[in-house]
Amino acid sequence: MAHKALFAVGLLAFAAPALALHPEHDRSAGAPQASENAQYCLNIEITGSRVEKVLCLTRAEWVDEEVDVDREWAENGVRVVG
Repeated sequence: MAHKALFAVGLLAFAAPALALHPEHDRSAGAPQASENAQYCLNIEITGSRVEKVLCLTRAEWVDEEVDVDREWAENGVRVVG
């Protein structure tokens, strides 16, 4: 029983930083504003794979891929780099 409790505490400690990416930002309002060169990291789905992938591109690069970062952020946003 103690092993399960330790595992749960360890898992929470590991996941906590990811859960607190931008606590002040309302995710439903779109991606946070950042510099022109900042990369917006989104979860992407690869057909036939169960492995979750994250792709980081600038806003301009997402536009080239025909992805609206603000629309996708609430569901698939991970972090902003830069």
